[in-house]
Amino acid sequence: MTHKRIALVTGASSGIGADAAVRLADAGFVVYGAARRQDRLEPLARHGVRPLALDVTDEESLTAAVAHVVAESGRIDVLVNNAGYGSYGAIEDVDLEEARRQFDVNVFGLARLTQLVLPHMRAQRSGTIINVSSMGGRFVTPLGAWYHASKYAVEALSDALRIEARPFGIHVAVVEPGSIRTEWGAIAAEQLLATSAETGAYTRLADGVARTLAASSAPANRTASGPGVVGRTIVRIAQSRRPRTRYRVGFGAIPATWLKAILPDRAFDRLIRLAFGV
Repeated sequence: MTHKRIALVTGASSGIGADAAVRLADAGFVVYGAARRQDRLEPLARHGVRPLALDVTDEESLTAAVAHVVAESGRIDVLVNNAGYGSYGAIEDVDLEEARRQFDVNVFGLARLTQLVLPHMRAQRSGTIINVSSMGGRFVTPLGAWYHASKYAVEALSDALRIEARPFGIHVAVVEPGSIRTEWGAIAAEQLLATSAETGAYTRLADGVARTLAASSAPANRTASGPGVVGRTIVRIAQSRRPRTRYRVGFGAIPATWLKAILPDRAFDRLIRLAFGV
């Protein structure tokens, strides 16, 4: 068994998850980087991250992953629930099976993994759970209803969990990234364009939103932050004895949520339409 603190990071194959896993390892944590495709985790091994196959929508995979970490390292001190994706499309166009999948990955997978880790944290009377939400858990953008609904759910789940877990010495923190340069935006844009073809009624709107989403993934984009701003924040939370309940980081996160709080709904709607060119 190791005396180092143990961290489990989901969605570690790229973007925020990969950056956070490497930074945690550099900070002295024993890190298990988890993702569905274990081959994509191989580059992290050079940084000392231990690859772990994990499908957050599969009960057997979730149970086996937690059992492996506990058997090998004896405990789990930090859980970073980062796995997720963005399902975009008009409510009229998106098949409800896809909507359920969005919640299976972004909400129920997060919740089930948390359920499996909590007994170990309770037994050791300590632990930190970091749920990666989004500034999109505070307001919505066009054609992102199911994605935003999932992130709103993560926010609510985290608030309840924070109260429940406190008597056991377990901290719960939410990270709300703004616009981040990862492959997330390009993937969401591609799916959006495919979905918008279902009725054709939202094609013009989808084209504008897809351009904005895809631009966030461009390496030269100056209106998005690198994943490192989130990775550094996750390390800071993991090392904190009393982390804050929420961390808004990355381009646009603080001003956008502030404007949502002070503007009337229709005024904020107009601002969002302008931002997305629709």
